[in-house]
Amino acid sequence: MGERWWPEPDAGDIVWCHFPEDRGIDPGPKPRPALIIKVFDDNAPNYVVLVAYGTSQKTDLLRSGEFLISNRNITAYQLSGLSFSTKFSFQNTVELPYCSDWFKVPPNSTNRQKPTLGVLHLSLLKQASAAWVAVQSD
Repeated sequence: MGERWWPEPDAGDIVWCHFPEDRGIDPGPKPRPALIIKVFDDNAPNYVVLVAYGTSQKTDLLRSGEFLISNRNITAYQLSGLSFSTKFSFQNTVELPYCSDWFKVPPNSTNRQKPTLGVLHLSLLKQASAAWVAVQSD
């Protein structure tokens, strides 16, 4: 089966992504959450997205350019579709083709049409914006 291009995503979507481990051209071995920051639609329907790395490790330590979706913020956490508290790093972003080589439908997904876990809740925009600004000024 060849690669499949997914329907256009939105900035703020949290997706299941084979984020590259070494900034190389190969997808990472295990899918993980990523936050879509920007959608480039110049070559629609072959979209390219700018995504931020997500991890559930060391969520008690936030560095400059990072923000957290915590399971303590019940509404935002439920909307995100995440299984664990997860921090996203704007220090670690990459542009990727929005296709099945890089993105997968998450396990136990209620939406089998695309690799979306959930979305960023509006209540977290201030924290996400502050993390983005911190990276831009570095």
